[in-house]
Amino acid sequence: MRNAFGYVLGFLVFVAGIPTLMWWVSGKPFPWAPTVPWAIVAIVFMISGLTLSIWSIVHMRKVGEGNPFDAYNHELAPRTKHLMTDGPYRFTRNPMLVGIYVYDIGILIWLQSWWPLVVFVGEVVLLTLQVRSEEKRLEADFREEYLAYKERVPRYFLK
Repeated sequence: MRNAFGYVLGFLVFVAGIPTLMWWVSGKPFPWAPTVPWAIVAIVFMISGLTLSIWSIVHMRKVGEGNPFDAYNHELAPRTKHLMTDGPYRFTRNPMLVGIYVYDIGILIWLQSWWPLVVFVGEVVLLTLQVRSEEKRLEADFREEYLAYKERVPRYFLK
């Protein structure tokens, strides 16, 4: 049950809630669509981002035997039992977030407004604070294994 709660909450916040807030601050009417070329680019970003996030979640569930949703030191679902260093985690330590960021960039392209960028920057700042908190927990849980992984793999994109 706790796993389902984490997934549903993650969907409501990251896939539905933040994009809804981005649309709202954009001032665009609903429904609204950009011209076809921009719509195609936006959809490619959105699908790519969601695909990366879903791959990361499935991989964590299968290999890590747990759930990613641990918000600001509050365990919302059972933590992973194994440090994730393969699959999407070999490219970035936070592939779920990178996927959400790519998805949100698709939303920004779709909306073609600067105001949603403020929401996106706020999201990145808050999630980076969350990631730093999570990194401390991972260092405590996995010690040298995590420190070596942290040295090899970037937090988000580039090392």
